[in-house]
Amino acid sequence: MRELLDSLQALPPEIIWVCLLLTAFAVILVLHRWMGPAGLYVYMAVAIIGGNLHVLKLTQFSVFPDPVALGTILFSTTFLCTDILTEYHGAPAARRGVILGFAGLVLFDLFLFAALAFRPLDPSDGALGASAAQMQENLEAIFLPAPGILIASLAAYLISQFNDIWVFSRLRAVTHGKYLWLRNNLSTWISALVDSVVFSVLAFVVFSPDPVGWKPLIFTYILGTYGLRVAVAILDSPIVYWAKPPKSETLSQP
Repeated sequence: MRELLDSLQALPPEIIWVCLLLTAFAVILVLHRWMGPAGLYVYMAVAIIGGNLHVLKLTQFSVFPDPVALGTILFSTTFLCTDILTEYHGAPAARRGVILGFAGLVLFDLFLFAALAFRPLDPSDGALGASAAQMQENLEAIFLPAPGILIASLAAYLISQFNDIWVFSRLRAVTHGKYLWLRNNLSTWISALVDSVVFSVLAFVVFSPDPVGWKPLIFTYILGTYGLRVAVAILDSPIVYWAKPPKSETLSQP
């Protein structure tokens, strides 16, 4: 695996990004076709957990002057899932997916915190103890988030996802069920911006011991990766159409 990882890291990050995006689209289509709404519930829970881990990794894209945190694809495709659920199974099914994803993230954090709470081996207990102590430090660095960051992440997720469902539903009513591509894009663009604003303001201003200024807050933290989220929404437009289930499985909506 080390050799494979080294080979992948030698590639331009844009290639890995595109491959991950296509994989996410394929997984969403397969899970929805195979399991219906339950398949998207599984994807949303895994994507939210994975996205919160991806954001810990920075990489340098050639099109951006500054390093960019990962996580955009996984977070953005959860909006795709809520749009598919709202369109074909109704808003209640989409809200259920949001709540299940939220519950999955909270449980994941609780279980990992419980694991960290166990006293590690003493470093003086030979090679095994030293290895265990190092592992404890590594796990804490990844899975022990600052309370403010955790609260901001959870709040942004709930607010933006429920907003996406509401906006999509309102647009569906206004357009009389037409222009699916427009509803998918507008609801995601608005909700992705809401997500960035809520998280950035809470994490870097409200709960931060050293709040950032408004200029870096807006142009670095809020708008920094917004273009990527817009791009994902545009690219996922065909997926919303391809995800249409057999007519017998589609919920009739006004």
